[in-house]
Amino acid sequence: MQVKDRTFLITGAASGLGAATAERLVAGGGRVVLCDLSEAVEAHAEKLGEAARALRGDVTSAADMQAAVDAAVALGGETGLAGVVHCAGVVSVAKLVDREGNPADLDAYARTVQINLVGTFNVMRLAAAAMAKNAPSKDGERGVIVNTASIAAFDGQVGQCAYSASKAGVVGMSLPAARELSRHGIRVMAIAPGVFQTPMMSEIPDEAAKALAASVPFPKRLGHPDEFARLAEQIITNAMLNGEVIRLDGGIRMQ
Repeated sequence: MQVKDRTFLITGAASGLGAATAERLVAGGGRVVLCDLSEAVEAHAEKLGEAARALRGDVTSAADMQAAVDAAVALGGETGLAGVVHCAGVVSVAKLVDREGNPADLDAYARTVQINLVGTFNVMRLAAAAMAKNAPSKDGERGVIVNTASIAAFDGQVGQCAYSASKAGVVGMSLPAARELSRHGIRVMAIAPGVFQTPMMSEIPDEAAKALAASVPFPKRLGHPDEFARLAEQIITNAMLNGEVIRLDGGIRMQ
């Protein structure tokens, strides 16, 4: 799969990993449909120019995501929707039993799983249905899906039951989805980022962020969004990457 003259749907595209991925694909000659709940997605698309379109949408909504897929297919013209980089998600922290002995909020747990896991499935199913209609390339490829997991899927910390479970679900879907979609010539991959410099990270205290950065074996810093984008681009362009989850974490293993 080449980036140049192909069209990609990016979710969570208003900031962070999604925004950086959109920038990189446009720089490589691709076209992008940016989807996010934030109104900032429109400003980012305008910044990227004629190769970008913006669409406000909720990844858990079938109607919203169908509209996003349809917009990407239309933008792609004869080549349709070539790929999806799904970055939308939320982080949540809650202990099963708090200091006062109260159980965790069930609705909060369900919301995290709904957005991070069900939302991923929703985007994947609709994008795959559209890409399956593409004309195959000379080696039979019709599309590629890149999902965003997390190292929390493997190294979940205290208070991350909901977040870790939702991201472990993304990991668990990767291989069976890749196997199923192989008959359509569609690849499925996932990236599991470590600690990255994103709006999610800004929600934790500075001292905690510094401690996390210091715990990365090398390089001893937070990851840059463009480093995620570069890996996403490599996955798109390397046809042998399929059915796998790649940790992008500087060697950190969370305690």
